[in-house]
Amino acid sequence: MPSSAAHSLLGAARELTQSLGKLRFAAPVAHVYDPLQYAWAPYEAYVTRYGAGRKRVVLLGMNPGPFGMMQTGVPFGEVAAVRDWMGLAGEVRSPPRQHPKRPIEGFACRRSEVSGRRLWGWAARRFGTAPAFFDEWFVLNYCPLVFLEESGRNFTPDKLPAAERRTVQAACDRHLAAALAALQPQWAIGVGGFAERCLRAVLEGEAIDSALARRIQVAQILHPSPASPAANRGWDAAVDRTLAGLGVLPVA
Repeated sequence: MPSSAAHSLLGAARELTQSLGKLRFAAPVAHVYDPLQYAWAPYEAYVTRYGAGRKRVVLLGMNPGPFGMMQTGVPFGEVAAVRDWMGLAGEVRSPPRQHPKRPIEGFACRRSEVSGRRLWGWAARRFGTAPAFFDEWFVLNYCPLVFLEESGRNFTPDKLPAAERRTVQAACDRHLAAALAALQPQWAIGVGGFAERCLRAVLEGEAIDSALARRIQVAQILHPSPASPAANRGWDAAVDRTLAGLGVLPVA
């Protein structure tokens, strides 16, 4: 039986996916995947096992990567990290319309999600076990949707036309506000600039309790994407420096 925090997170996620499922998107978006629909089972297992109780730190990503959450339903869901380090599994069904270049293979996916490998690899080295990390930390994504162009190229939500972006943001903001209310973190840290801006917008808005918003400190860490030259020069060390400077973690 999920804890009250996990129950709230799962309820907010169901509401989010229902709201987003009603939306339609114009070109260049050709395919939209929602892992909270077809990979709900592993996401539910993730939240139920690791989303119990208050967390000191919440890390927020932007949206799923093609070989991470898009396959496993877990934020930054590198298959090996989810299966072997977190000990999670669950049915991953096929979405209704798959792009031939971006098939959903679930836990059978052999491609590596670099961002997820870096983030969860850092967590494993810094904390050891998954329960030790999740005792005070949790990881969420702002938007659960994957947007693909006709070519199969990823299309990030920040590039949506203004009207489409507003409708997506409205649903994602409600979910983020509910998640922060459930987890009651001291720190909310964006993995990259987009996620940090989303956090600040929600905490300055009306969807969240003002007293809670004042208690949460917001910061940013470098995104672990391989498209980032800075991340490729040593993401772990950069994140350790940032978190130590903020006082979130002791110097490694």
